[in-house]
Amino acid sequence: MTRPDFLHLALACKDPLIIEQFYTKHFGFQRARVVPLGNEQIVFLRSGNLYLELFQARQPAPVVPSGEDGPWYPGWRHIAFNVDDVDAKLAELGADARVTLRPLDFDDFIEGWRSAWVADPEGNIIEISQGYEDEPAPPPPRGG
Repeated sequence: MTRPDFLHLALACKDPLIIEQFYTKHFGFQRARVVPLGNEQIVFLRSGNLYLELFQARQPAPVVPSGEDGPWYPGWRHIAFNVDDVDAKLAELGADARVTLRPLDFDDFIEGWRSAWVADPEGNIIEISQGYEDEPAPPPPRGG
């Protein structure tokens, strides 16, 4: 059996162009493919091995955007990007930095691990993190 590779994260957007501009400007994404879909289009953005697939939303959001570090109901909470310096990235975002949770230090877990959370133009939560490292020998899953 072959191991699957992560392909993309799909976002339904009120305004796909604004979302595309935000992620290309601040997180290094570039257009990788455009798929015509009737009067609409699907836009694939790529940064390294990560793709975002942008769709035009067809329904209103069923809940108000959560803020802080993302929602706690089942589903995706946030998308995270690793940077060299959280404070420098927040400064680079400038007026586009809608901070939802101020920078927090996680030195008790990993020395130098620090994160802040911001919202993109449609309220999707982004974690900006520095210093995360994998655990050399993580424990097995509990339960089951």
